[in-house]
Amino acid sequence: MTIPGMGNQGENCGNRVMSQETISVRHLAVDLSQGFPRYWNGGDAYRTHLFNSLSLLFPQGERGFIESVRSCVPLLPEQGFGTLREDVRLFIGQEASHGHLHRQMNDELVRQGYRSLFEDHLKRNVDFSIRSMPPRLHLAMTVAYEHFTATLGDGLLRREAWTRDMTQPMRQLWRWHAAEETEHKAVAYDTFRALGGGWSLRAFAFVYAFIELNVMINVQSASMLWHDGKLFSPRTWWSALTMWWGRDGIVWHALPRILMFIKPGFHPWQDDNRDLLLRWRAASVGQYRVIRSTAPDGT
Repeated sequence: MTIPGMGNQGENCGNRVMSQETISVRHLAVDLSQGFPRYWNGGDAYRTHLFNSLSLLFPQGERGFIESVRSCVPLLPEQGFGTLREDVRLFIGQEASHGHLHRQMNDELVRQGYRSLFEDHLKRNVDFSIRSMPPRLHLAMTVAYEHFTATLGDGLLRREAWTRDMTQPMRQLWRWHAAEETEHKAVAYDTFRALGGGWSLRAFAFVYAFIELNVMINVQSASMLWHDGKLFSPRTWWSALTMWWGRDGIVWHALPRILMFIKPGFHPWQDDNRDLLLRWRAASVGQYRVIRSTAPDGT
């Protein structure tokens, strides 16, 4: 998407026209309220709990994303931003849908005996951000976190090994979430630029989000493995090593894309991965119902 009326505000990306993917709010035909296996990711405790730890962060995190973008819409110039305003509405719809299904998943994790270590911390942070943080700073944090979720989403759609051994409902859940994170990966960023957000604020948010996210994921995963008596199992450590550093490891896939974020002039659609969305849609026919969309054919 090109951002009209930017002038000298924020970061200057020249006259490049960025790819803009259509955005659809979907109802996924998955019900996790009936439960799922304890080790739903190929019977592997580490790989299961890595994704469990992410799920436990999502509902509060997505509430913060929604509120940060929503609070900035009234600050947009009145003319020239109709498309962006519609994208924001669909962004909010997608994030709300994600929160709903991940709350179902998290409720089952609680029934299985696990505890969300950061639920209260995240709720306080989100409440403080909504109440007291300058809107553009709150939005910068959302932009940084959205870059991480979009990078994860790309990997979940691109790397078959990441989802191949998941039970079918979980595979549907994570790939659907990944596809929608990919579709809306530029919405918060374009809003940030439209409000004059620049590189220094974006870089600060990136460093903060990188540290906080890694601490929460690793501590939460370790806690769940400790609960199961598997934290010091050799199999656990081998699984972690191969998940992060193996041939299809997260580090090799994610690190180059993550570091793109700190380039001056970065835009999320410089990494044009629309082909992954086309493949996911073709493979997911019948798994969801479109509620609202910018796509002419409602996909």
